[in-house]
Amino acid sequence: MLRVSRTTKEIHCKNGQIPPEVFAAAEPVILRGLVHHWPLVQLGQQGSAAVVDYLCSYYNGKATQVFYGEPALNGRYFYDDSCSKLNYETRLGQVDQVLQQILQWQQQEQSPSVYIASNLLSTHFPGLRQQNDIELPKPVVNYETEPDRVSIWLGNKSLAACHYDSSENLACCVLGKRRFTLFPPDQVSHLYPGPLEPTPGGQVISMVDFDQPDLERFPDFPKAIAAGQIAELEPGDALYLPSMWWHQVEGLSSFNILINYWWSTAPRYTGSGMNLLYHALLCLRDKPEHERKAWQALLNHYVFDDPKKAGAHLPEQARGVLGDLNEMQARQLRAMLLNRLNR
Repeated sequence: MLRVSRTTKEIHCKNGQIPPEVFAAAEPVILRGLVHHWPLVQLGQQGSAAVVDYLCSYYNGKATQVFYGEPALNGRYFYDDSCSKLNYETRLGQVDQVLQQILQWQQQEQSPSVYIASNLLSTHFPGLRQQNDIELPKPVVNYETEPDRVSIWLGNKSLAACHYDSSENLACCVLGKRRFTLFPPDQVSHLYPGPLEPTPGGQVISMVDFDQPDLERFPDFPKAIAAGQIAELEPGDALYLPSMWWHQVEGLSSFNILINYWWSTAPRYTGSGMNLLYHALLCLRDKPEHERKAWQALLNHYVFDDPKKAGAHLPEQARGVLGDLNEMQARQLRAMLLNRLNR
């Protein structure tokens, strides 16, 4: 059976402090014990019911999206056989009711699957961060970035298929055990991404069932396995996951809670990289091969190689968008693109 054997690098953290060099390295790192001091983690040692009571004391009653799956789903949120529909149902529900359901279902041998994904603490659990928070040693920048997001993930046994996120991620295991299977961004073709839409969580996912990979359909998947690594978290542990790394996430226990921090150090005006992908699918994919290769060379020159080199030979006043961008120039670029697309 194909299994990732390499384990993610780990360090032990004291007093909830993250060494600044962790983020600078842009490599996954397990931070053992980083949030062990949180009251939410400590209550988990008393049992799930104590955690539910604590969370409900902060819950403000706002409705949220809830994922439900039949018992046969076994927590794997994925597609149906047609790959055009998801294999679970999304309903509007109350967090406290879902938490009570999970407590009841813990006693069942095979229960339905239920999952609340990425609820912002600020919108559903105001005040929770006062006693359950850490400071991120992010670099100081002189431009506006996307606002940081702190989210909570609640559910019973679950498997979020392998995907990537465009934000930096610090995932803190609060209750239950978590397993992350990680792959560098350059493994994308070996992971066989699925449809761009619909997707279970907004990002494209790998179509490979890691437990039973179909090597006739996915013959290069062993190459991804060779490049992968495993990060297993206990309550109180955290994982730093750089942006764009592929990761499958498993909630291994009958009740799992994770709180994660998302942030970006990119200027806010850059927007989503998906805009580039969709634009390239429209404008480049179906051109003749020699044209695609020529555009690949141009993109390397202007974007993917040293971007400052492209305009370095020009007088500063003549560089335009080849120089340092600012918010105003970004708006001008967006306006130009919209004008060209609407012709």
